[in-house]
Amino acid sequence: MPRPHGFTYEERADGTVVITHGSRAAGTLRGARAEQFLAEAAGGDPQLVMARWTGNYKHGNERTARAHPRNRG
Repeated sequence: MPRPHGFTYEERADGTVVITHGSRAAGTLRGARAEQFLAEAAGGDPQLVMARWTGNYKHGNERTARAHPRNRG
């Protein structure tokens, strides 16, 4: 499973954190959630943390799902 990439975050003056993925907004965090995110991002792999917080990460079943008869097209 590939590592998440392409995420960036911007901390604004009012304390809001905006997470983007490939120039599109993926999430906005405010207040206590923004503080918790910043603490997690500073302590671990920021790309993985942003992927987890936005829900935009792979679950490991993509290859299996691609082969399912319903998804073959």
